[in-house]
Amino acid sequence: MEHEHHLPEFLHFLEEIIEEHSVLRGMVFGFIHTLIPLIGFYTGWSINRFLKIISNGAIAGIIGIVLAHIIADFIAALADPHLQSAAFGIVIGGFLPLLTVPFLEKYVTKSRYHTVVGDHEDLKRDLKKRHK
Repeated sequence: MEHEHHLPEFLHFLEEIIEEHSVLRGMVFGFIHTLIPLIGFYTGWSINRFLKIISNGAIAGIIGIVLAHIIADFIAALADPHLQSAAFGIVIGGFLPLLTVPFLEKYVTKSRYHTVVGDHEDLKRDLKKRHK
């Protein structure tokens, strides 16, 4: 099957690598999966804020980041033609680690430097500092 090529002749090896070796397989997923959190960070949109209103702040942060990650995974998988058929499996696989949260909360000791524990105090202190 002959394709119409828009690349200069000396760059056809790139097309071969991309098509035959699937180098860019999953690129759409990776792009969207990274873009969604970036948009959330810059806009201030956060699942964690909503969850902190209705539950323990630390647990809300953990559950919120996992849910945000699962949602980003699902949207990215649906958008990527190579991963559309795996979208629901990705979501199910993303939810399964949540089953470990009660065990981790009970048996894993968080250090005082843990992000969920100290991030708000660190942020307040950093915002008060004068930056050069």
